[in-house]
Amino acid sequence: MDAAGQLGKNLLSSHPVLATGALEEARNAVTEVYLPHELINVEGRDEVAMVLNAVKDRNFTLGYLTYGSSARLTMPATEDTYHVNLTIAGSTFADRQDGERATTRSRLSGVVLLPDQLNRVQWTPDAEQLILKIPRRSLEGHLADLLGKPVRSVVHFDFQVDLTTARGQALLSAVEFLTAEMERPGGIADNPLARDQLEAYVMSQLLTAVPNPYTEELSAPADAEPVQDGRLKPVVEYMESNADLALSPTELAKVGCMSVRSLHASFQKTFGESPMAYLRRIRLDHVRTELLNSREPDLQITDVAMRWGFFHLSRFAQQYRERYGELPSETIRRG
Repeated sequence: MDAAGQLGKNLLSSHPVLATGALEEARNAVTEVYLPHELINVEGRDEVAMVLNAVKDRNFTLGYLTYGSSARLTMPATEDTYHVNLTIAGSTFADRQDGERATTRSRLSGVVLLPDQLNRVQWTPDAEQLILKIPRRSLEGHLADLLGKPVRSVVHFDFQVDLTTARGQALLSAVEFLTAEMERPGGIADNPLARDQLEAYVMSQLLTAVPNPYTEELSAPADAEPVQDGRLKPVVEYMESNADLALSPTELAKVGCMSVRSLHASFQKTFGESPMAYLRRIRLDHVRTELLNSREPDLQITDVAMRWGFFHLSRFAQQYRERYGELPSETIRRG
């Protein structure tokens, strides 16, 4: 299939980088988006049927890639980025500098390319992948927030990613959801707060789905990190005072001088819900107060909802009715 034929079915099509049959053009594009590498067609031809779509954000780069040929890539150590290759069609065969080998198959497996290892990956002609490029500062900083302690070295993940486990399926689902949202008009791409939270969720799923030296610590029961209830007071006060701002679990954990895991465990123990669910209740209360007390004849529910951080309006209406037993439109009529 030629590159033009691929365009009708590829993902992230609203973020095109290149569709080409030229080997050198394909190598240059992937180098610019992901990493320097050598690229050959193992059948000896100086051509491919490559499609690359990608979107770069604050935390990482997300892309869709297919070569439409038997391509082999040799990638030196990057030193500063991790690459997560999730195979969604076809298969690949990979090995890395320390002798580890892996085979990936459609929706069953993938690989993590470490920043301190040379990697080689050979694609079958029908192989397609969703690929994350995650800077070390983003992933290791996120891990440090989860653990509540510094992380100063490469996280040595297992080479192969098993997507058949519950956690592996959760990782694939999170990446596919992010991919779909980046395509949807009015989706997460237009909502920096939600996008940051989803990207953090993807990194958390990666850290728990793929075995690494921190797996046991991350999997420890939540009550292994008890926090005195009094330490939640400044967090709750901060939420109340800044409910109209883009707050994240990482920021809230820093306010309480605790790890993100401790924050979640403490909120579950004290309030029976996550910190973000607690924050959502605060924001819903602000919306309701504004709807009831406003004297503006042309007040728009959409404007009020978005002012308090609700950008998915159908979901907001459902959450509002679950909390107050009526729709926002009914509240504003009573006000």
